[in-house]
Amino acid sequence: MQPHHLELLAPARTFDIGIEAINHGADAVYIGGPSFGERSTADNSVQDIAKLVQYAHRFHSRIFVTLNTILRDDELEGARKLAWQLYDAGVDALIIQDMGLLEIDMPPIQLHASTQTDIRTPENAKFLQDAGLSQIVLARELTLPQISAIRDVIDTERTVIEFFVHGALCVAYSGQCFISHAHTGRSANRGDCSQACRLPYEVKDAQGRIVAHDKHVLSMKDNNQSENLRDLVDAGIRSFKIEGRYKDMAYVKNITAHYRKLFDEVLTERPELAASSHGRTTFSFEPDPNQNFNREFTDYFVQGRKEDIGAFDTPKNPGQNIGWVSKVTPEYVEITTDDPTTVLHNGDGLCYYDLQKELVGLQINRAEATKTKGVWKLFPKDPMDGFKDLRKGVQVNRNRDMSWVRTLDKKSAERRMGVWMQLAENDKGLQLTLTDEAGHTGSAQMAVAWQAPKDLAQAEDKLKTALGKLGDTLFEPLDVQVALPRPWFVPPSQLNALRRDAVQALETARSEGLHRLPRAVPVEPPVAYPEDTLTYLANVFNQKARDFYAKHGVKVIDAAYESQEELGEVSLMITKHCVRFSLSLCPKQAKGVTGVQGTVKAEPMQLINGKEKLTLRFDCKPCEMHVVGKIKKSVLNAVPESPVQFYKSRPVVGLH
Repeated sequence: MQPHHLELLAPARTFDIGIEAINHGADAVYIGGPSFGERSTADNSVQDIAKLVQYAHRFHSRIFVTLNTILRDDELEGARKLAWQLYDAGVDALIIQDMGLLEIDMPPIQLHASTQTDIRTPENAKFLQDAGLSQIVLARELTLPQISAIRDVIDTERTVIEFFVHGALCVAYSGQCFISHAHTGRSANRGDCSQACRLPYEVKDAQGRIVAHDKHVLSMKDNNQSENLRDLVDAGIRSFKIEGRYKDMAYVKNITAHYRKLFDEVLTERPELAASSHGRTTFSFEPDPNQNFNREFTDYFVQGRKEDIGAFDTPKNPGQNIGWVSKVTPEYVEITTDDPTTVLHNGDGLCYYDLQKELVGLQINRAEATKTKGVWKLFPKDPMDGFKDLRKGVQVNRNRDMSWVRTLDKKSAERRMGVWMQLAENDKGLQLTLTDEAGHTGSAQMAVAWQAPKDLAQAEDKLKTALGKLGDTLFEPLDVQVALPRPWFVPPSQLNALRRDAVQALETARSEGLHRLPRAVPVEPPVAYPEDTLTYLANVFNQKARDFYAKHGVKVIDAAYESQEELGEVSLMITKHCVRFSLSLCPKQAKGVTGVQGTVKAEPMQLINGKEKLTLRFDCKPCEMHVVGKIKKSVLNAVPESPVQFYKSRPVVGLH
């Protein structure tokens, strides 16, 4: 990928979704292979991935496969074999977290550093570039100046900087969350997160007073950088990633289309930039991110710390406000819409907040418009008496619009590449040449004797019209030139065959013109890692990964948390999100408040969910929060997946 290219990178849970991501304008798609893909239920066969590669490459779109779990020693050989199979299937890059893969016999395929490698600093980014990573996914928590600082140390000819622009947010720095493993033995670094961050917690201060009750204080709103795309381009981002390998077809279609439209605007404004793949996409719907499941939106830390990044009331989809309850009867609920033109449908999903601020879902079985415009009788699927606190005046949201769902169930996009067509005469008959927007050319010739047309005046127009019928090919005519020294009549069957052969020749030329980008060569001698000591936070889970860091000058290497060596209380999650700040209890916030100065301290807090207790510690200098706890006995009693221990002189783990 060239430094002036912008890449829209879409997720795919399955082959079918991957195809639609391409059709809806993705320049690249990332998908899980049959194993080691950091999403335990989003696996795909190598055969399906090969088919997806074939389709994507027709547009010069690229396919990346996730191989981004941390691996046990006994898994490295399986990962190596899979990497070669994916390479043979034509895959363009592998997204990895485990540095052990750099120490084994991998194919000459591009390697991308997963967001799980926790790239927050210029030093870390530069190190990964020098170690041979061609694309690096930055931490989601970075601000624009922090992104720019990374760009300033990177050689953008060698390495592409990638950033998440949409989707669910991990509250932890990616790769720095071990709560799931500590509580359930299911490792987030191995694609099996139990999502403790979406649970409700009681929050207590150092004196044991309840500060928040039953709040989802670790649950973030969803990421949406729609407003920041130009700023991100200026800061050096070139690959823009949509989160969502668990998401359904409608989400991928809609969100890919949304960002495709936004990027096409940017590319029109800035002719010095170009899309990294070919073709123009047209949609049969108006993309709208609010229509898909979301926890409301935030642009997180890109423009600096904000107060409203959390979805503390519910981890569910609150939807869009459409009106209020005007009447409740034993059979139905009557709703008055804010906009009288709003139409409700059978099967729509509605919701409202009860008095405890819990979100209650209400699915419509039958929607009846009344004689009064904007007033609807809704007969729910479930009995009316089961809806808690449903009363007159309650605000109602819609989080599932059936007409929208049906629109996206159908074909909803077309992607075509523009071609210039020229028909010329040669000594044997006719030659048709197609040239696409990227400069690829395909020609076909036909030995055919000249025939005079019956209607001289319309002969040329008839040929142009017939040639321009590119039908269900990937191409559409930008211009058709008939450069003939004399008028011709060509039977339609012969013209169709000539056009078909020229299209095939162009497809072949495009295929030959697509070169798989080579794997980056690591800097020799190996550069020093920015630190000489690694704690469990570095996720070193196999001997090859240990060898990698040792080769790069690290003296003391601790085993990954999953090796179950950390028996005491340690940081189970490190996050830029601060519960104190979100509850307006931050010492920095209190500085300007008269009478409070110096009295508010960042003392620890407790999170309680049933029997689970976690401690919150606040590291105010870097403005980070640590969620502290220890591994459960039940997890320890189960045999650890891979007991690894690299050094007896283990580093002391503090807050820093």
